[in-house]
Amino acid sequence: MEVLRTPDARFAGLPDFAFTPHYLEVGAPPLRLHYLDEGKPDAAPILLMHGEPSWCYLYRKMVPPLAAHGHRVIAPDLIGFGRSDKPTQRSDYTFERHVDWMSEFLTKLDLKGITLFCQDWGGLIGLRLVARFPERFAAVVAANTGLPAGGRNIRVAFRLWLAFSQYVPRLPIGGLISRGTARRLNEAEKRAYDAPFPDESYKAGARQFPVLVPITDAHASVKECKQAWEALARFDKPFVTAFSDRDPITRGGDRLFQARIPGTKGQPHATIRNAGHFLQEDQPEELARLIHSVAERASR
Repeated sequence: MEVLRTPDARFAGLPDFAFTPHYLEVGAPPLRLHYLDEGKPDAAPILLMHGEPSWCYLYRKMVPPLAAHGHRVIAPDLIGFGRSDKPTQRSDYTFERHVDWMSEFLTKLDLKGITLFCQDWGGLIGLRLVARFPERFAAVVAANTGLPAGGRNIRVAFRLWLAFSQYVPRLPIGGLISRGTARRLNEAEKRAYDAPFPDESYKAGARQFPVLVPITDAHASVKECKQAWEALARFDKPFVTAFSDRDPITRGGDRLFQARIPGTKGQPHATIRNAGHFLQEDQPEELARLIHSVAERASR
């Protein structure tokens, strides 16, 4: 496996991102996975999982208020993103490998009592972790995400994204994040999202993620996702949905969770107003308040 590692200099001086990097190795051959670890080290963790094609920079405005409330806040970079290692071959990235890499991350850090916040692919992977390790999770907040398991109608918005992601010569990471927000990013923020990717050779993971979404029965990981849904159908701990009002890709996904997961019953589900797909960029303070309240209730 050929692996690239983004030079540290690419991450110097990013706006609102004065966090200490942490690393551990996962997988075989070993890959270096980066994560933020802020707040009280002995507190129950809040796990913030990003998706495609972002990285933990997405949570820069949510980490400080959550840490200030006394939580331990952990925000990893998935393999292929952020400061984590980046295999160069698209075939090195599979749904199951991502789940296994993050499973090893959870067990090596021995995280327990977790409140998970997950968005986009952070949900596809994060919810598989909940299904695999339900005893490690105290609560879930799911935002603009899903867990496809084949046999579904494919939204036009996702078809367009899938085609664009595969055929555009240069994948404009910062521009894509900006177009997925209601407020639009400034140039410094867009450069920060571009920072992990000095050139196209670093973007194999970002290119591969869209084709891994198991939206048809012919996709890999359909069986594993169906098994995860069976486990989630028994998950009776707090499960809160927080979908935005301006995301054409995941619109309506909150209703599916609410219909199938018992832990959603009686929870303070939220519609995040004036927010796009990357709602962490549009309404970080509101999301931090919601996560804090869910984590507080789950700890009682």
